Formats: sequence, C-alpha cells, structure tokens
Amino acid sequence: MSRFFVDAWDPAYGASFEAGGGPAAPSSARVEPDHEVPAVDWRAIGPRPGVRTPDVVLLVDGVRRIDASVWTAEDDGGSYPGIAASYAAGVVRCDLERGAAQLAGAKVGRGLFTASPSAQDVVAGSVHYPVHRVGGTGELPAAVQGPLTALEVEVSGAARIDGDLLVVDGPLRNRRQLPRTLGYIKTQHSQYLDARLTAVVTGLAPGERSPVFRLGTAWGGWSWYLRLPVAAGAPWAGIVRVECSAELDVTEAIALADLSLVTLPRFASTPYKDPRAPQNLVPIAGLERRLRALLGDARLLHRVLTAAARPPR
Repeated sequence: MSRFFVDAWDPAYGASFEAGGGPAAPSSARVEPDHEVPAVDWRAIGPRPGVRTPDVVLLVDGVRRIDASVWTAEDDGGSYPGIAASYAAGVVRCDLERGAAQLAGAKVGRGLFTASPSAQDVVAGSVHYPVHRVGGTGELPAAVQGPLTALEVEVSGAARIDGDLLVVDGPLRNRRQLPRTLGYIKTQHSQYLDARLTAVVTGLAPGERSPVFRLGTAWGGWSWYLRLPVAAGAPWAGIVRVECSAELDVTEAIALADLSLVTLPRFASTPYKDPRAPQNLVPIAGLERRLRALLGDARLLHRVLTAAARPPR
C-alpha cells in the first residue's frame, strides 16, 4: 500500500493542508514562478549570510464570534436573516533584542449584520451592536471580515515603529498598502504550483523556503513557502505560505522572503503546547486567547440580545 501520514494538528482544527479533492487539486490562479529563480532551476533556499532578524516584530490577529442569529419582521410582511457578531483585533509587540513580548493594543467591535432595510442598532445598556447593511443573505458570516480587518489595521498602525516587521495572521487582502508587512497563511487550502514545483515545496527542510513567485489573483502578490521547525512527517507538515504586496519590486519581495526565513521559525509552536503546531505561532496563540476573553461572555450577550428583541409591554 502507499504510505500515509497522520497530520500533527488536532482534528478539531481541520488539517494543515485542506485542498478540496486532495493535494493534487490545482488553483485556477495564474502563477509566475520565474522571478527569483527560473522555474527549471527551482530549488530550496536557505538563510542567506548577513540577514538578521528585525529588532521588533509585530504580530496582528483578529477573532470573531456569532453571538446570535436574528430575523427581522418587515412592515410588508417579509423577513430578513441576520447575525449579531462580536469581533476583536490585537497586536503583540515582540522585542527580539530583549527577548520580551507584550500586548501592544487591542480593540473590540460588535455589529448587527443584515440585509434588512429597516433594521436599527441594538443598544442594551453598555452593549451596542451597530447595523451593517449586507448585500445578500449568503454573505452574512463573511461580512464580519471587513470591519474586523479595519480594526486590525487600526491597532497595528498605532503600534508601528521605524524598522519593524508586521506579520498579519492570514492573507493580506486589502492590507497590501502597509509597509514591511507579511501575510502569514498557516492552512493551505489550494495548490498553486504544478507537480514539479510542488515537489520542491514538499521537499523543503526545516528552515528552508521556496523561491518567490507571483500570484495573479484578485488579491495577488508576491508569495513563497517555507517550512518551520518540525519533526519528520507528512509532506506538508510545518509548511506555511507567506505573501507580500504586489506593489513591491522583485528585489524587495526577495528581501522580505529572506527576512521571513530568519524570523518566523523563532515563533514556531510545539505540539505539546499547541494542537496546531508548528504553524500557529506562539505569540498568535496567546493573542487569540486574550482576544476571545475580551469578546465577553457569549451566554450573557445572547441573553442581552434576547431581552432586547422582546417587544415592550
């Protein structure tokens, strides 16, 4: 029989590689692999001499939670679904010279997301869910991402200093204008490269990266893969995809790729501490726990929303 591997991640978190149809399922995105190294010469790249970690690394992440599903009753007898959601964003400042990390900022937001034209803000004491109009009912959960991203940009912008490196947990999307910023994608949903180039990626040793390539998607940009410190295992074990702005020239993108290779492995988690090791970086894991606590008690908020929905007597 062919070999099989057990993914190191706790199954409750999915798998570190989730491609619909398996690892051979290709993405439809246009890929330009020849910018740093010609595709015919693709090979693993290790740390380059003279590249050192930045003194300060900022890691930003956000969490969201649906506090209640709601329905509106319109004057014409119709009804619209909606969700009341809480979300929070925060940034951890890692001072690599001092070996210290601290929460540099965090903010919480809430919202009532619905397509209803008549919905109004929900206010109950100090709890406030402003209305966010959504184009269609199928977009409700995804609609939370926009305000959450704006909150991430706000908290990270307030914490930045000259010469730092900002690492965003997830794709950059509309944060590509931020300087010295990396998108950190720990779960691989799509396979962008052909079989021969993919073999270079799955053959990476810990502390090596692939050459930089360019993705021609709507949110396209420069991208590369690297393997974090990990015990031998499945082909995609410990592999993350990193991206930076398409507005950079290839020399700048390669410089950031080299910087990521000497920086990100320092934050890799270990299996006995984190069920998503090594991809779920240690500062991010701590930040997620802190942000979830800031969202407030889910049961209490559900009761507040239920009470606010009751008609006055």
